[in-house]
Amino acid sequence: MRLSTEQLAAHLERGRLAHCYVVSGDEALLNLEAQDAIRAAARAQGYAERQVLHADARMDWSALEQAATGLSLFASRQLIEIRLPSGKPGKNGALALQAHAQRQDEGTLTIISLPTLDWASRKAAWVGALEAAAAWVEVAPVARERLPAWLAARLARQRQTAERPALEFLADQVEGNLLAAHQEIAKLHLLYGDGALDLEQIRSAIFDVARFEGVSLPAAMLTGDRARIVRTVAGLRAEGEPLPLLLWIVSEELRNLLRLQQAVAAGRPFAAAVRGLRLGAPAALVERGLPRLGAAQLAALLARCSQLDALAKGLAVATRDDDPWLELTEVALGLSPDPGAPAPAARPAGRPGGFPPLRGAPIGRST
Repeated sequence: MRLSTEQLAAHLERGRLAHCYVVSGDEALLNLEAQDAIRAAARAQGYAERQVLHADARMDWSALEQAATGLSLFASRQLIEIRLPSGKPGKNGALALQAHAQRQDEGTLTIISLPTLDWASRKAAWVGALEAAAAWVEVAPVARERLPAWLAARLARQRQTAERPALEFLADQVEGNLLAAHQEIAKLHLLYGDGALDLEQIRSAIFDVARFEGVSLPAAMLTGDRARIVRTVAGLRAEGEPLPLLLWIVSEELRNLLRLQQAVAAGRPFAAAVRGLRLGAPAALVERGLPRLGAAQLAALLARCSQLDALAKGLAVATRDDDPWLELTEVALGLSPDPGAPAPAARPAGRPGGFPPLRGAPIGRST
C-alpha cells in the first residue's frame, strides 16, 4: 500500500494500523513529521515499548531478529524503528529486512525510515518485499509553485492567515529549507499571535533562509520566472556549489530537452518521447514549457555551455563575459520568455548583462 503524506493522516485516523511502515524521502521535516504521526497513533493503541536501531555499515542485523522476538514482560506491544540513512542495507541487512517484512506479529509495529531511493535500489528484492508487505509512505518535496499554499496551511494551523503577496515573499525566503520554514512560521505566531499577517510584518520578521541544490536549477529554468532563476543561481554560488557540476546539470537538461523537442516535432507523443530521458525538471513543467522552445535555441544554448566550460577552466572566450557565473545565469535564463530582450547571442566580453549582482566570492580558476 502506497500513501502520500497527505493520505497518511486519514489512514491513521481510521485506527487500523499496518504492521510495518516505510517512510521514504529526503525532505527532513516532512519525513520526521510522518514518523511522529505514526508513533503517536501507535502509542494510542498501546505500543508502549520502543526500540531504535541505527543501521549503519557496522550494524549487526541479528539485532533486528532479537528486537522482534524479545518483547519485555512489561509491555504487550512494542514499536521498532529502523533508521537506514544510506538507503543501502548491504547483503545481510537486505536479507534481514526481507524476513522482517514477512512477520505478521500483532505485538510489533515497525517504522523504517529511508532516503529517496534511486532507480537501481527500487529494483532490489528487499525493497520489493517491503512494498508488498508494508505501508509505504512516499515523502515528496514541496515544489516552489506549491510552497505558498503549503505555507498558508501551516499558518492556518496556528490560526494565522496571509495574503498571496506575503506568502510569495515568505516562499522566496524559505525555499528549499522546510525545517527553517517551520521555525520561521512558529516565530510569526510568537511575534504576532492569532490573526491576519501583512507583507510588512512578515518582511520585518523573516530571515532569508532559502537553500538551493544544483538539481533544482532545471526546474527553475523552465518556470519562466526570471527573477527566481537569477536568485537560484546566486544562492547556489553563495552556498559554494561547484560550477562544473552545475554546468553539467544544465548541459544535460538542455541536451535532453533538445532530444525531446526533436522527437515531438517529428510527431511522437510527448508521453512516449519523454520516457527514458532523465530530465531534472518535472515532466508536467517540461510539457508546459516545451512549445516555446525551439531546436535552434536549445542547440545555441548547448554551444554556449561549451564556451562556459572553457571560461570555468580559466580560458578566455572573446565573445563572452569573463565571469563564468554571469554566463551560467544567462544560459539558465535562455529558456525563459523575455519579450523585451533579444534571443541569446554573442556579445562583447565584459558587458554587465543587466542582471542583479550575484552573492558570494568569485569562482577560482582551475587548470
